[in-house]
Amino acid sequence: MNEILKIDHIQKYYGSEGGVTKAIRDISFTVEEGEFLGIMGASGSGKTTLLNCISTIDAVSAGHIYLDGEDVTEIRPKALARFRREKLGFVFQDFNLLDTLTIGENIALVLAINHAPPAGVEPRVEEMARKLNIQDILHKYPYQVSGGQRQRCACARALIHAPRLLLADEPTGALDSHSAQMLLSTFEGIHAGLGATILMVTHDAFTASYAGRILFLRDGAVFTELRRGGDSRGAFFEKILHVLTMMGGGSHDVR
Repeated sequence: MNEILKIDHIQKYYGSEGGVTKAIRDISFTVEEGEFLGIMGASGSGKTTLLNCISTIDAVSAGHIYLDGEDVTEIRPKALARFRREKLGFVFQDFNLLDTLTIGENIALVLAINHAPPAGVEPRVEEMARKLNIQDILHKYPYQVSGGQRQRCACARALIHAPRLLLADEPTGALDSHSAQMLLSTFEGIHAGLGATILMVTHDAFTASYAGRILFLRDGAVFTELRRGGDSRGAFFEKILHVLTMMGGGSHDVR
């Protein structure tokens, strides 16, 4: 497999000399193409800051981030928006759909922003909708469909332009248990069927058990790593709980 993402000794500080908060402390790891990686940790562990640095929303204080061999930390500010549009896909906890657009129009929006040829937009939207089983709701508006359907729409929008890396920030956080399980099954399908490379931040052990590898963060540093290997998802879930117990996580860290 090819290395798609390399995090090289990155650090992130907030504040001034009088009061510096070290949100990320010398983190390094790599992600292979087609991998499904989970990032876990309690509130304040640095997981969202790490995601923001990878997505270039936050600039790192030290170290380097490479995507497909390109040093992301060296991209000029004017080029960052284009980099995000073309290379990254985003799935957020609160969907971030536009209520004034239909489901189909929300998915197509990314293609329009990326100046895709108009004639090819509708077929691409329909094809992606079929893959995520939302082809029957393309004409509806976000407020007319379920939370799980809105999140699958968000997944379709994130994947429609074939990004190199899909970033998911607490994707099940706003869903009930049934919708969350459906979405996670969708993630499995995206990973297996489309070969998508996924980096997912979560504090939920059940959600994390769908990943193939998990990095556990504590106090801005990598505490340990866990690989699923040949384990069943249930067995992997139990291992995740064991690691969280070692880290001192309480029930509020594991939904």
